[in-house]
Order: sequence, then C-alpha cells, then structure tokens
Amino acid sequence: MTSPADSGFAARLGDARQNGLVIVQPRMGFADPSVMRAGLTAVRDARATTVGTITLDSYTRVGDLRSAKAALRDRTDLNGYPLCSHEEDTTLAMLANVRGPGFPIQVRHGSAMPGHIIEAMARVGLDSTEGGPVSYCLPYGRTPLRSAVIEWAWACDRLAQLATVDRPTHLESFGGCLLGQLCPPSLLVAVSVLEGLFFAQHGVPSISLSYAQQTHPGQDLEALAALRRLMDELLPSLDTHIVLYTYMGVFPRTRRGALALLDESARLAVFGGASRLIVKTVVESSRIPSIADNVEALERAECEVQRARLMRANGGHLCEPTQSGLYEEARAIIDTVRSLHPDLGRGLLQAFGRGLVDVPYCLHPDTSGKTRSRVGKDGRLEWTHIGSLPIRGPRPAGHAVGASELSRMLRYVADRFDAM
Repeated sequence: MTSPADSGFAARLGDARQNGLVIVQPRMGFADPSVMRAGLTAVRDARATTVGTITLDSYTRVGDLRSAKAALRDRTDLNGYPLCSHEEDTTLAMLANVRGPGFPIQVRHGSAMPGHIIEAMARVGLDSTEGGPVSYCLPYGRTPLRSAVIEWAWACDRLAQLATVDRPTHLESFGGCLLGQLCPPSLLVAVSVLEGLFFAQHGVPSISLSYAQQTHPGQDLEALAALRRLMDELLPSLDTHIVLYTYMGVFPRTRRGALALLDESARLAVFGGASRLIVKTVVESSRIPSIADNVEALERAECEVQRARLMRANGGHLCEPTQSGLYEEARAIIDTVRSLHPDLGRGLLQAFGRGLVDVPYCLHPDTSGKTRSRVGKDGRLEWTHIGSLPIRGPRPAGHAVGASELSRMLRYVADRFDAM
C-alpha cells in the first residue's frame, strides 16, 4: 500500500496543511545533471521542511529544443535544466535515490505552450508542475492568448489522465504572481482563482493557488484571506492549497535588506495560512543563485517560519489586515468571467477581449492596456485607472503615472528594505 509520504507532491502538501506546516521551496535549475542532482540532494538534506524543484531553461520554455540540444552538445551554459533535451535515462539517473518518500519534486518552467514539457515529465514519472493559460502567457512573450488557452486545456487534460488514486497530479497556478509587481492584489487573487477553476474544469485533481508578496503586509494578509475564502467557496471539493512567493519584483541590493524581506515573507506565509513558500536568495539582485545560496535561503526561511508559528501560538500577530474590499473586487471579476461562457477558457478570452480583465503595465497585445495602478502613500497597491474592470466601490482619483514615478514604484520595496 502506498503511504502518504510515497504518494507524490499532492500528498506532501496535504500533510503540511493538515499539520499546520509551511514547506519552503527554491526556484533552482541547472543544465548539468550532476549539478542538478547535487542541488536537489542539498535541498532534500537542508535543515528545513522542503520539496524539490527542477526549473527549466529558457530554450525549453519557448519550445526551441534544437537550441537546447545544441547548447548541451557545445557545453554552453543554460539557465535551467533542459528536461526535454536530456535523454530520459540521464534524467532518471539524476533523480535516482534523490526523490522519494517525503521529497517529491516539482517542474517549474514559464511556458505558454507546455505540451512538450508535460510529456517529458510523464516519461520520467514527475507529477507536479505550475503555470496557467493567463499567467504563463501575458508576461512572458507574444504568444496569442487563444493559443495558450488551447494548449493549457490540453495540458490539464493530460495531467488529469496521468493521475491515479494513490498519486494525484498537481498543478500550481502562477496567477497570483502576474507580472511580479504593481498589480493590485484583487486582480492577482482573481486570476489565481480563475486559473484554478480552469484546471478543475479540465479534471486536475490537486491544485495550488498562488499569491506573491507585494508592497504592504496588511494588504497581503487581506489578499491571502480573500484567496482562502474564494478557494473554499468555489473549489470546495477539490484538494487545494495556497502557495506564497517571496517578493517577485526588484530585490534589495544589500544582504541585510534581502534577508529582512525574506523574513517578512516567511512570517506572512504563517499568518496568511500558506502551505508552501517559494523563497528568493540574498543574491537575487546580482547573479544566479548557487546551491549554497538556495540552501541558506531555505534554512533562513525555516527558522523564521518556526519563530512565527511560536508567535502565533502565543497569541501574537504580524499586523492588522487591511479592510479595503479586496475580496469583493476579486469576486466581481471572477463572477463576471464565469458569466460569459460555461467553458472558462472561452470566458477568459472574451473577458480579455472586452477589457473586463486587464493587467496594468502589461504589453501583451491581448490586453486592453487601459488599467493603471500605483503604490499609495501608505504603501498599498491601488488602482488609478480601472478601464473596463467590473469592480465597484470607492476608487482613487486617476492620474497619469510618469516614467520617474513608475521607476520609483518598481524600486519601492527594494529601497524600503535596503534602508532598514
């Protein structure tokens, strides 16, 4: 009989949620199988509650497998593991005696067209990945949204086919990290839930909904509470989890600032009810992190998670959640998209076509480009122009955001933590 520890990524997350734990996870990938193996082994053996990550390279992400194979042949370095270009036996040997009870591995990639990646995962027995038809299309290139929706529908169907009772496949929406920064949390929450509903419509049995740490911890707590409420309301019978990302925008340049930001994300994960935290390292602003950098970040986050759990058990709190109507905004967007068509993929296409979902500062041709946002005086992200978004309630007075203000907003978090 398969034990929970043996039954893959979904079971590992379920165990964490049941026991009130926070799994810490790196964003790490190396082209050389021996280095990738060493990285996974180091993560497994870190003094932290971890799962493994294989982050794929940029060529594989965009389907340019010819260039990925040429890089391997010429020993040219890549910025991730070329899963589709290494021989299957090579990957299986890399994974041997590394993955196993208590240490499942997720494939992370960034592909708007992930079919080749899903098949490569299936061939080597990996059962978890992430992305989505919106979140892995709009920020990453110019792939038509319609093409991404069709491809992700196929990918979800395939993941559903690969699932078994003892080993359900797992898919994580990247929607809560859309563009990484300057996207008001109500839209992040709405897109994450919409992608989760899309996954569920296509039969994926286990789902994580994501949210990325933003500019104001009280607003982040409100967003995570809204995400949890919407997840429970709209996906009540599915195996669901929340995953939090350490800030995805411009990172602090100083070691002290970077560690303080990582610490805040760990506390936010605990008090916001996340089952998993995707960490960043102290060198994010200057270079690709090494294995040692990743292990340091994992162990640092684990220590802060344990301190926060103790603080919560003793009645402490991180800060007061804001009360800005974030849930109501997210729910209005979600309900509008769902009302457009029974097939959520078609509903998403119609919503973007009519500007009912519109991502600020996104240059993709399938967005209307009429929404804008800013970092308010109190540090919260707020709308300045809502375009055709179906949201109600008080709205900030609109004004044009100039280049200098935009640059200052992009550096807001890094500058604040570097100054601490």
